[in-house]
Amino acid sequence: MKCISSGPGSGNLFEFGAPASSDEQVDALVEDAGVSIERIVSRGHASPPDFWYDSPRAEWVALLSGAATLEFEGEREPHPMKPGDYVLIEAHCRHRVAWTSDTEPSVWLAVYTPEVPR
Repeated sequence: MKCISSGPGSGNLFEFGAPASSDEQVDALVEDAGVSIERIVSRGHASPPDFWYDSPRAEWVALLSGAATLEFEGEREPHPMKPGDYVLIEAHCRHRVAWTSDTEPSVWLAVYTPEVPR
């Protein structure tokens, strides 16, 4: 029995190469039993003005490199993040990415739980 997958189940979070486009890079790393793990590489990306994520899944997100600022609906103060910071965003908590560094890639690790009904 093989314990470590040689496919998408293994790799290096910091090896992502040059961007193929100006879009934010989202790589699905693992998906199993309703849990998803993604690596997100942001290069000066932000949510569009007045756009809020409202996911039916809780999201645990850690910033591995770069810098970013999150905003949560109803909260006056933004939530700045530096490498090593993490936050658990509950399902249906409206939030947005206000800013990411444009001088170095902001690498996120995001873990999504199974959906939570309203």
